[in-house]
Amino acid sequence: GKEVIIANAVIAILTIGGQQLFSFFTFSCPCHVGQNLIYGLAFLGVPALILLIVGYALNNQTWRLVMGKRPHFERVTSSNRLLKCKLVCFVLCSITGRALVAPVTWLAVTLINGSYYICAVSEYVPVYYYGAEPNVTASERRRILATFPCSQLVPSELTRARDEVILLLRYQSQVAGWLLIAVVVVTVFLSYCLAGCFSPLSFLHFRYWSSYVHNEQELFDEATEQHSRLYAMQHVRKFFGFVPGSENVKEIRIPSLREWQAISGLAFLKRVDEEHYDYSLLHDWALKERASGKYLRIDEDP
Repeated sequence: GKEVIIANAVIAILTIGGQQLFSFFTFSCPCHVGQNLIYGLAFLGVPALILLIVGYALNNQTWRLVMGKRPHFERVTSSNRLLKCKLVCFVLCSITGRALVAPVTWLAVTLINGSYYICAVSEYVPVYYYGAEPNVTASERRRILATFPCSQLVPSELTRARDEVILLLRYQSQVAGWLLIAVVVVTVFLSYCLAGCFSPLSFLHFRYWSSYVHNEQELFDEATEQHSRLYAMQHVRKFFGFVPGSENVKEIRIPSLREWQAISGLAFLKRVDEEHYDYSLLHDWALKERASGKYLRIDEDP
């Protein structure tokens, strides 16, 4: 829907801005044989890999897929298993498509910029630069070519050769960047076309379904927030003796040292039975202990 397009556009714009800042402040080609390739590929690939992992991690569908549990009462049949596999494949493709937005943008922008590519492959350019002696060895040629990304290290008699090599590499890099963009755009378009062809829903029905899922998630999040707040409020009231936010508080409860120790510390989930968990130490205390102890009456008039 529109939200997905807007989100992808925002991610792409932020990635482009981050790439420009990243290049300006950190990139500096070593201009040394054997180091250029490693340095250039690291700046090309590592940020793209990190962005890909972050894209997976920030997608709720990833955690639905990882943490989803099959109900014990559900019968496992061959048709159910096939449907489950199709659904998993579809969700994986959807998650991967969203996660690839940032790394593909990074790669396309860096290739169009050309600096990383020039640094990485300059020493492998199969050209005989102007001004070179006929008897220059291959290792010496590579050493000289490796210095081409750093203009200050190139001798004046090789300036023309250096400019031609840089132009050639920039051309290759930018063509690769635009080809990457073209391949991604065509792939995305064909994917949407194939998804539409195999979808059991008509166009308007699909729009209705998308709207329903979006509204259901919003309402579920609102209900989750309110339900968890009301549920937690019962446990907090039992511990302190009043409801937070109340204006007419008559008395407050004074927790004992043992009770403070019981709710302090580290805890995650504690399984109570096959169907229920205690969500925190305070939750566990509230379900097990009686709300007795010392109370302090609050005078309303000063």
